[in-house]
Amino acid sequence: MRSPRLAALELRRFGRGKLPRAALVALLLLPLLYGALYLWSFWDPYSRLDRIPVALVNDDRGATADGKKLTAGDDITEGLRDSRVFDWHEVSAAQARAGVEDGTYYLSLTMPADFSTRIASSGGDFPETGALQVRTNDANNYIVGQISRTVFGEVRTAASTKASRSFLDKMFISFSDIHGATVEAADGADDLSGGIGKAEKGSKDLADGLKDAKKGSGKLSKGLKTLDSGAGDLETGSRQVANGTQALADKVNGFAGPLAPFLKDNEKTIGDTAQLVADSAKVVDNHLATLVKRAPTAAEGAHTASDALAAVYLARCEDQVLDDPACADLKKAKDSAADVAVVADDLNTLIADQDGDLKTLRTNLATLRTKAQELADRAPNLSEDLDDAVKQVNALNTGAAEVADGAKALHAGLGTANTGAGNLNQGVGELKNGAEDLNGGMFKLVDGSGKLAGGLHDGAARIPDYDKDARDARTAVMADPVKLVSEDMHKAANYGTGFAPYFIPLSLWVGAMVAYMLIAPMNRRALAAGASAWRIALAGWLPVVAIGILQTAALMAVLHWAIGLEMARAAGTVGFLFLVSACFAALVQWLNARFGAAGRILVLALLMLQLTSAGGTYPVQTSPGFFNAIHPFLPMSYVVEALRRLITGGGLEPVGYACVVLVAFTVGALALTALSARRRQVWTLDRLHPELSL
Repeated sequence: MRSPRLAALELRRFGRGKLPRAALVALLLLPLLYGALYLWSFWDPYSRLDRIPVALVNDDRGATADGKKLTAGDDITEGLRDSRVFDWHEVSAAQARAGVEDGTYYLSLTMPADFSTRIASSGGDFPETGALQVRTNDANNYIVGQISRTVFGEVRTAASTKASRSFLDKMFISFSDIHGATVEAADGADDLSGGIGKAEKGSKDLADGLKDAKKGSGKLSKGLKTLDSGAGDLETGSRQVANGTQALADKVNGFAGPLAPFLKDNEKTIGDTAQLVADSAKVVDNHLATLVKRAPTAAEGAHTASDALAAVYLARCEDQVLDDPACADLKKAKDSAADVAVVADDLNTLIADQDGDLKTLRTNLATLRTKAQELADRAPNLSEDLDDAVKQVNALNTGAAEVADGAKALHAGLGTANTGAGNLNQGVGELKNGAEDLNGGMFKLVDGSGKLAGGLHDGAARIPDYDKDARDARTAVMADPVKLVSEDMHKAANYGTGFAPYFIPLSLWVGAMVAYMLIAPMNRRALAAGASAWRIALAGWLPVVAIGILQTAALMAVLHWAIGLEMARAAGTVGFLFLVSACFAALVQWLNARFGAAGRILVLALLMLQLTSAGGTYPVQTSPGFFNAIHPFLPMSYVVEALRRLITGGGLEPVGYACVVLVAFTVGALALTALSARRRQVWTLDRLHPELSL
C-alpha cells in the first residue's frame, strides 16, 4: 500500500466516532487558539496605555523671568493630559508615594516646588537644572517602568528644549540690543566726525580771521601810537600857548595903564605873537578833528578782535570735551582783548562825553585863531585900540588855558589806548598761533573720528541683528540642534504584527507536537506489513502535514480577517508556512519515532531552545553566548527571519535561504525517521517492555 493511501487511512480513523472527530477539530484549532489568542492579547498594547493609572504631582509654585510668569509645571501637566499617554491622576506627593507602593498607581511623576525657578535660572547668573522626579515600582510591573522611562525621557527633552529656547532667545535679543547700540554709536561717531569736520573748517576760518585780525590790531596799535605821539605834541604845544597867553595877559593887565607906550614900542612883537597863536590854534584844531574821527574806528576794531577771541575760546575750550593745552593762552589773549576794547570804549566815551566840550574847545580854538589873527592883523594899531586889545588878550588867555587842559586829557586817554592796543596786538598774535595749532589738531581729529565711525559701522555689520522670525528659527535649532530623522523601512503596523513572526511558528510547532500525540509517528499497519522504511516515514508524516496545512489556513484566516494582521506578501506567507508545518511535522515525527515516549519531552525541550535562541523578541545578540551558539542550527531561527520579510516587507534573500534550510531539515528528519522505522521493524526486549510509557 502506498504512503498517501496509508496517510488517508490514518486520517479516516478520526471520522469513526464523535470523540475522534472532536479530537480532530481540537487538533486543527489548537494552533489557532494558541497563536491567535497570544497575538490578540499582545496586538497593540501601546494604544491602550491611557488605561494605566499613573500619579501626577504638580508642586511647582511657578516663577517670574524678565517680568513674565513662568509655569513650567502647569505647562507640562497640560501637555501630558492632552497626550493621553497613561491615565493621569493629579494627587498629592504623599498619595502618589503610597499609591505606587500599594499598586494603586504603576508609577508617579513629580514636578517639585522649585521646578519653574530652576528653569528660569538658565537666563541668570547662577543657572540650575530643573529635575522631574519619577518613582516606579517593578514589583507592580516591570514593563510599565521601562515604557515610562521612554515617555518621561521625551517629556524631559521637551522641557529642556523649552528652557533652552528661553535662554537662547534672550541671548539673541542681547545680540540685537548690542547691534542697535553699536549702530547708534556708529551714527553718533558719524555725527561727531561731521561736527569735528565743521569744527576743523571753523578752526581754519578762525586761524585765517585771526591772521587778518593780527594785521588790523597791528594797524590799530600803530595808529594809536601815532595819535598818542601827536596828542603829546598837542599837549606840549597847547601848554606853551597857554603859558604864553597867560604871560601876555599878565603883562597886558599889569601894564594896561602904561601899556600904550609899550604897545606902541612893541606893536611888531605883539603882532608876531598873535600870529603864532593863530597858527598854533589851527594845528590843535586839526589834531582834535583827527582824534574825533579815529576814536570810534579804534573802538570798533578793538571790539571786533575781542569778540573773535571770545568766540574762539568758547568754541575750542568750553563747547568741546577735549582738553586743549592752548586754552590758558587763549583765555589771556581774550581777557587782554576785552581790556583793550574797554580802553577803546573809554576813549570813545571820553570823546563822546566831551563832545560838547570838544566842540566848545574847537569853537574856542577857532575864536582864538580868529582873534589872534585879528590881533596880528591889528597889531600895528594896538596902541590905538588898547582897551579892545586888553579884552582880546584876556579872551585869548582863557581859551588857551582851556585848550591846554583838553589836550592833556586827550594825551592821557590816548596813552592808555596805545598800551591796550599793544597788548591786543600781542594777544592776537598768540591767538593766531594757537588757532593754527588748533587747526592742525582738528585735522588729525577729523581723520581719527572718521576711522572710529568706520570701525563702529564695520563692527555693527558683524554683530547679528535678528528679527522675531529669524530669532525663533535660530533658537529652535540651537535649543534642539540634533533631530532624529527616523525612517522605518517596512514598518510593522503594531506590536502584534511585529511579534507575529515569533508566535505563528510557535503555534505551528505546538500543533505538530499535539498532532503526534494523537497520530502515531510510524504507521503500525505499515510496520506490521513490512513496508519500506521511507514508505513508513511518509505514511506517518503526511497526515500531520495535511493537518498542519489546515491549521495554517485557519490560523492565518483568523489573524487576517478577525484580528487585522496585514501581510506584505500574503500568498508567500501562507505558502511558506505550509513548508514550515511540513518541516516541524518531520522533526516532531522523528523525535517521537526515534525516542518514543521520551521523544515528547525532547520535542518540548527543542521548542524551548528554539524560542530562546530564535531572536523573536530581542535580537539574539543580546542573549547569552549559549543561545548565540545554537541559533544557526535550529530551524525556527530561519523561520522567524523569513516571516519578518514576508509579513512586513523587505528583501527575500532570507526567505529563500530559510526555504533551503527547512527543506534540508525536512528531508533530514524524514531520513532519520525512515532509519528509525527500519530499526523498529526489528523487535527487541526493550520494545516489548519499555521503561517509560506516555
